[in-house]
Amino acid sequence: MTVPLLSHRRLTVSAALIAALAGGLAPATSASAAPAAARTPAPDMAGIVAALESAMADGAPGAMARYLGPDGARGRAVGVRDRETGAAMDVQARFRIGSVSKTFSSVVLLQLVEEGRLKLDAPVNTYLEGLLPDDRITVRHLLTHRSGLADYTNAMFDQTVPGFEAVRNRVFSYQELVDLSLAEPRTTEPGAAYKYSNANFVVVGMLIEKLTGRPVADAYQRRIIRPLGLRKTAYVHPDTRIKGTHVRGYLHPDEAGAPLVDSTEQTVSWAQSAGAVISTPTDLNTFTSGLMRGRLLSAATLGEMTTVTPTDSTDTRFYGLGLRRYDLSCGTQVYGHTGTVQGFYTYAFSTRDGRRSLSAMANTSNHGAANTALGNTLEAAFCGKKPTPDSTARSTAPSGVLDLAPMPAERDLPERH
Repeated sequence: MTVPLLSHRRLTVSAALIAALAGGLAPATSASAAPAAARTPAPDMAGIVAALESAMADGAPGAMARYLGPDGARGRAVGVRDRETGAAMDVQARFRIGSVSKTFSSVVLLQLVEEGRLKLDAPVNTYLEGLLPDDRITVRHLLTHRSGLADYTNAMFDQTVPGFEAVRNRVFSYQELVDLSLAEPRTTEPGAAYKYSNANFVVVGMLIEKLTGRPVADAYQRRIIRPLGLRKTAYVHPDTRIKGTHVRGYLHPDEAGAPLVDSTEQTVSWAQSAGAVISTPTDLNTFTSGLMRGRLLSAATLGEMTTVTPTDSTDTRFYGLGLRRYDLSCGTQVYGHTGTVQGFYTYAFSTRDGRRSLSAMANTSNHGAANTALGNTLEAAFCGKKPTPDSTARSTAPSGVLDLAPMPAERDLPERH
C-alpha cells in the first residue's frame, strides 16, 4: 500500500543566496542559471515506491520516503511501522536516524569554529588534554574519519543480537567509549586514509560539551532544532523511548531464518553524539536543505564542509566534514548522510543548492540488501525516470549500460547479512 502526502508550501530563497552558495563549488554564470533549473528532472515517484517495495522484499517490514522540491513535498510509504498492531507506515512518524546524527554534531562543532572557540587543524588534545595518545590527531581528522581511531562497534556488535542486548539498556560515559576504541590498534596514521569510526564522533561530542559547558542535547536544540523549527527532532539519551507516533525498528539476527528482534527501545548510549538523534522525514528534509542553503553555517564554512575526498574506488562516494557526497548516474551531486542504528536504515540528502532533498527510512537493519534497495530512492528522486532504451540504443550500447546494478550500501555499523 502506498500513502501519498499532500504538497507543502514551496520553500523560497533569494537569488543572491543561491549564487553565494553555488560559488563555493564552481564559477557561476548567469546565462546558465535558467536553463539549469529547466533541466531539473521531475522525481520518479513510481521509482521511489519501487525502491521502498524492494527494501521490503529484502526484509524490511516497511519503508518510507519524502521528496521536497521546488514544486512542494511528496511522500510515499509502504508496509507497516508496527508488526504487532499492523499500523501502516506513516511519513509523519518519528524514528531513530542513526549516523545522520553525525551531521548534526558536525554543524555544531563548525559553528564553534566560526565563533573562534576551536580550530579545525588544531590537535584534539589542545582542547581535551591527554585524551588521545597522539597529538597529531586534529579536529579535522575526527570530522573526516581520518584519525585512525578504531571503531569500537566492530567488537561490540561482532554478534549482532547478543551484542545489542548487552548494551540496549546500558549507559556509557564518553570516556568509556573512547577507552574501548583506544584498547584496539589504530587503523591508520592520522590523516593517511578514510576509515569510518563511530569513535571520532564520540570525541566530537566531548569537544562540544567541553567548549559549551552544556550537554550535546542543549547544543542541538539551541543551534539547529530551534532555528530550523524541527518540531519532531530530538536528541534522546539515555531515555529508551521514542515519544509520540513512531516507527518500530526490527533487527535481523545473524542466523538465517531467525525471527526479527524488536529493537525500538534502547538508550543508544553506545553511540550518543554519533547516532542518538530521533527525527522524521519532514524534519530531515528541512535540516539537509536548510544546511545546504546556508541557514546554519557561513558560505566559507559550508565550502569547507562540502570539500570531500573519496571513500572507495568507485569515484562516486565521498566524505567531507561529517557529510557524505554521492555522485548519481545523471551527474547530480547530493550531500547528506546515511544512518544505521539497530532496526533502522536512513538516507537524508539534498542537492548543493538545497532546492531538492530526499529522506528515506526502512525499519530494519543487519540486512544490507534492504539498505542497498533503500538507497535507490536517491536515483529515482534526483535523476527522475530512467529513459527506456529504443532499438537503436539496444543495438549500439553495451548490454546493461542503462540499467547498472546498484552498488552495495556503505555500512555505518558492522553487519553479517
